[in-house]
Amino acid sequence: MDTKEIAVQCLKDEMQAISDLIPLLTDDFAKAVEMIRLCNGKVVVTGVGKSGHIAKKIAATLASTGTPSFFLNPLDAYHGDLGMIAKNDIVMAISNSGKTEELMRIIPYITNRDIPIIAMTGNRESALAKSAVCHLNIFVKKESCPLNLAPTSSTTATLALGDALACALIYARNFTAQDYKAFHPGGSLGARLAQRTPGAEF
Repeated sequence: MDTKEIAVQCLKDEMQAISDLIPLLTDDFAKAVEMIRLCNGKVVVTGVGKSGHIAKKIAATLASTGTPSFFLNPLDAYHGDLGMIAKNDIVMAISNSGKTEELMRIIPYITNRDIPIIAMTGNRESALAKSAVCHLNIFVKKESCPLNLAPTSSTTATLALGDALACALIYARNFTAQDYKAFHPGGSLGARLAQRTPGAEF
């Protein structure tokens, strides 16, 4: 294989990983949407390593589309930042294995405060999945990395499912372009929104 062939295979693998999520969607997805829609607090998204990077993007997407949300580093949480989580919040915890040590250390402190957890893992039998009110399955058969080691297909699948959650919430909240405009005044997108008239299409 040359480098272009490797790239093509990577894209195919990641495309397949996203498609494979469709049959894994259960009633827990709708339950998670409704939990978040009715939440009077914030959605606290947390994860370690590459899952942490994806968690930051999911939190940002939720926040910009009508769901107050922020990212919490589990390491910082274990050293005092658990105080950022309030009683009306929901925690969305992301771990492909469902047993990431740094993340699992804070889970008992969250559940002991009766704060509901939405887990995104690739293992529905994992400790994290079992500690959650609902579980969103991000299982992938293999990573697109040629070594089958670096988080690639798994992080793509996680990000895609996070986007699916945000899109479902946009629909459930009747969130409009004008609502989005209030949260995104800057950049080229903000400029486009500023020029729009209510009800107009992009």
